[in-house]
Amino acid sequence: MVVPMDIRLDVLRGWLKPRPVDSHKGDFGSVGVVGGAPGMAGAALLAGRAALWLGAGRVYIGLLDNRIAADPMMPELMIVPPEHALELAPPACLVLGPGLGHSGTARQCLADALRKPLPVLIDADGLNLLARDSELQTLLKQRPASTLLTPHPGEAGRLLGLDSQTVQAERTGSARQLAIRFGCNIVLKGAGSLVATPDGQLWRNTTGNPGLASAGMGDVLAGMIAALVAQGLTLERAAIYAIHLHGAAADKLVAEGQGPVGLSASEVAQAARGLLNSWLKSA
Repeated sequence: MVVPMDIRLDVLRGWLKPRPVDSHKGDFGSVGVVGGAPGMAGAALLAGRAALWLGAGRVYIGLLDNRIAADPMMPELMIVPPEHALELAPPACLVLGPGLGHSGTARQCLADALRKPLPVLIDADGLNLLARDSELQTLLKQRPASTLLTPHPGEAGRLLGLDSQTVQAERTGSARQLAIRFGCNIVLKGAGSLVATPDGQLWRNTTGNPGLASAGMGDVLAGMIAALVAQGLTLERAAIYAIHLHGAAADKLVAEGQGPVGLSASEVAQAARGLLNSWLKSA
């Protein structure tokens, strides 16, 4: 039996460096988020905002809802057709899933992303499309570039052909099984989120609280991970770093009296920005 390694701040120190004085936005990569079908645009926007707050140089939102031309809260986000969000120059990371839906267009976007030579994070509806489509699973297994799946227990169960109760009863084994079956990195979300790699490594997060059981938290986490990849971390390290930071930001807000009841994903993303900067100062 593999015992997970606990993620601690002292392990993460040095993975990211403070920015040099002569920095340029191009030094910090790009993130492309594809999702936001009609009625679900907020999910993609949350992921994009989190990516900007966590330091990505440029963020492109490929919205499937073409009625939205800009994010009035964060006009820095570039709203583009979905196919344009997939055509990024490295360093970059693609996020497929927040509010993606299950349409033919959504499926085509996921298939196109899996053919790109960039790191890809698949979340939410992207995972559900993957679970029921053997062709998409084949594309995933054949990818030369790195991939990260970020399921909650229900999504993990669909990928494994199990119910969520079985996944929860054996979280460690489920995370490892997913990593081996699909040949990619896994974040199994929940209390004590797990990161599993295809080569058998297993990490367990030690931060977080019940306030994270709220809408949009997974979208924000996806954007945070992608931002760290755009800034030079591997998908594995970005996942480890981001889940610890995500939980620590929620813990900080609760300690300040802003939760756990009513804690919002946007608040966590903004708190994560402040916490990340404080960690970098002490690195």
